[in-house]
Amino acid sequence: MVTLAREKSELRELIDRHLGHLLEREMDRLDFLGDEERAAVRRYVADFVLRGGKRLRPSFVYWGYRAAGGSPADLDVVLPAACAVELLHACALLLDDVMDEAGTRRGQTTAHAGLAARHRELGWSGDPRRFGESTAVLLGMMAFTWADAALLDSGRRLGEALEIFTRLRVEIIAGQYMDLAGAARGTGGREEATLIARYKSGKYTVERPLHLGCAIAGGGPAVRPTLSAYALPLGEAFQLRDDVLGVFGDPAATGKPAAIDLLQGKRTYLTAVARERAGVRGAAVLDHVRDQDVAAARDLIVSTGALDTVEARVAGLLVAARAAIDGADLPAEAAAALLELADATTGRNA
Repeated sequence: MVTLAREKSELRELIDRHLGHLLEREMDRLDFLGDEERAAVRRYVADFVLRGGKRLRPSFVYWGYRAAGGSPADLDVVLPAACAVELLHACALLLDDVMDEAGTRRGQTTAHAGLAARHRELGWSGDPRRFGESTAVLLGMMAFTWADAALLDSGRRLGEALEIFTRLRVEIIAGQYMDLAGAARGTGGREEATLIARYKSGKYTVERPLHLGCAIAGGGPAVRPTLSAYALPLGEAFQLRDDVLGVFGDPAATGKPAAIDLLQGKRTYLTAVARERAGVRGAAVLDHVRDQDVAAARDLIVSTGALDTVEARVAGLLVAARAAIDGADLPAEAAAALLELADATTGRNA
């Protein structure tokens, strides 16, 4: 009998192995590209997917499958869906880095920055920055398309699975748009920040992956509401933790530039609370933050109690997520794994 500890320890290896096979297959289909172009796809899509990431979303796909009664002995039907979500995540990161003008991701040069540098190195015509951003968008579309190819490999309940996967993609795209528009308007309080967080991150990180796994397992109508009762507070808590890391996180741990959310003017729940409490003059500290202003902005967030408020909210949301599982009729292994994932998702080093 496979123990939960062994099942969990092997899951990452199984997902990575399946991703590797899938990516090699898709790379082989690009034999019509020149060496330079193939190298770019290899480095910024295939290698990017394989070399990093916590595999958080694929894990939720898998445990949604197990929560709905899916067998760990029948992995060929769920691993493709798990890989599909990871490839979509890669697409989101590639595009997010372009929108944020980020220079690093997972401790490496971002695709658009690296491609712009390559353009300059080779002395090509045109604007290197424009080339880098345009090509990174195309590579994001490649990952988006490969996600569909991965999902098709599951071969089970594809209609329902595709419906959920489509909703997942619509929600993250719309949530990202709300995020960009909110930052551009320079308006929005806690309610808007919570709505953006739910659709930009929470649903696509936790709820929809769980639903996808549940669908592949043929989960009954009672399972999905239970998963949502767990996923919605946990997804919000995940985004709140990400908001804190976006201001106070160590780049060596996060793989992203320090204080990126402040520099990009993101309207998060954290900054919304700080603005409410700081008054007009205080809130102005958070407007148009530059590198030299980061320390003052961080001090304002701490001194207003906004950081403590967010930490308390994360703790409360975690309690709600755990309560949804504690009272649910789920397989014991899946319930235990989901409880552990809740802690991992919201930890201070998440």
